Amino acid sequence: MASKSKMKINLYDFDGTIYDGDSTVDFIKYTFRKYPKSLLHIPVIIWNALLYVLHIQGKTRMKEKFYGIFTYINDIDNHLENFWNTHEKHIMKYYLDKKDHSKDVIISASPEFLLKPISKRLKVKYLIASRVDKETGKTIGYNCHDIEKVKRLNEVFDDYLVQETYTDSIKSDTPILMLANKQYLVKHNKVKEIRL
Repeated sequence: MASKSKMKINLYDFDGTIYDGDSTVDFIKYTFRKYPKSLLHIPVIIWNALLYVLHIQGKTRMKEKFYGIFTYINDIDNHLENFWNTHEKHIMKYYLDKKDHSKDVIISASPEFLLKPISKRLKVKYLIASRVDKETGKTIGYNCHDIEKVKRLNEVFDDYLVQETYTDSIKSDTPILMLANKQYLVKHNKVKEIRL
């Protein structure tokens, strides 16, 4: 009996790779504009960014403090849809030109709930991202970054073959780049094949 073939997938980081910019930063800025009271959260963001820079706290904890801004949002699902209505234009052309996304896996440090609406619009079936409570901003588990991306990937897929990996940062995404047969660096809609 022939052995079952491995599932073939392509991995894509999101921010700077599919989305031209940082979707989380843009979402926070959008929230500031739509909910002026959320500006009260700026000192918390600055303080926790400083603690991170000084290596007093980790990235997951810092981001969780940033995400406290979500508590100012009345209807976050509607807020998300409105955000993507105005920010979908930042999806890079090279990705939109690729018609078949059936093998694509978006794997990102951004909150999963933030990327779900745009993944659906792009018809991407597989999304792996940081688990964050959209109502409270609390992080569930770890920030989906660096080697954590590989751990999360292994939770979702039992037997897989990574054909291609796309990223805008070799440093951040070396673990998922090393899984791929072909590796690509993306900079503002320009895609270049690399070898690690």
